[in-house]
Amino acid sequence: MLYRSDHGRGGHRGHEADEEAVAETVVFRGLVRYEQQSPIRQVSYYLCGDILEPQYYTELFYTLRTATDTDLVYLHLNSSGGDFNTGLQIINNIVASQAQVVTILEARAYSMAALIFLCGDKLIVHDNCQLMFHIYSGYFSGKGNEQQAEVLAISSWFEKVMARICMPFLSEGEINRILKGSDLWMDSDEIRHRLLRMQRVKAPVRPRAKKAVPAKGVEPPGSEKK
Repeated sequence: MLYRSDHGRGGHRGHEADEEAVAETVVFRGLVRYEQQSPIRQVSYYLCGDILEPQYYTELFYTLRTATDTDLVYLHLNSSGGDFNTGLQIINNIVASQAQVVTILEARAYSMAALIFLCGDKLIVHDNCQLMFHIYSGYFSGKGNEQQAEVLAISSWFEKVMARICMPFLSEGEINRILKGSDLWMDSDEIRHRLLRMQRVKAPVRPRAKKAVPAKGVEPPGSEKK
């Protein structure tokens, strides 16, 4: 039996043509970029003046609770404080939010507003600003023994709140002096110095729960204000 060979002149040319075609398909033309873009929503709230009852802040609560991890929420602060229950609800919603929450000190943040400032994922301080920390104030009603029990309960509870939110920005000694009635004031330079010191030791501004796990709410036993 005879077998026909294709290794003649025509077959050789065809083989060379195939090699050239293969060579053209493997030419490196540089890296290819694969990019995925996600929409980033930026929302700003201005917490100015006194902090009032919580029903005035439900839109802020809803925004924080429904935000995603690609959202940015800016909270601009210029407040002398106010309702302690409202402030705690704001803080608890910040902790529970999936968003990156940026607190911006634009003038003053006293009392409850100072605690809110410390709860941001990122803290920004403008020039000529002030923070002020002090103990709560409030009113009590009922029988004498009931008022005494309420005072003891609130004092213990407030001490835990201060430690959880303010340390390590404030030292344990400073918190103890506040609990005894002292007011603690600081300006922009001192605030930045403390924040920089915390960054150097890689300590968080406050212990934060995982964003995916909502923070447990704490209902205060009294109607105190801060």
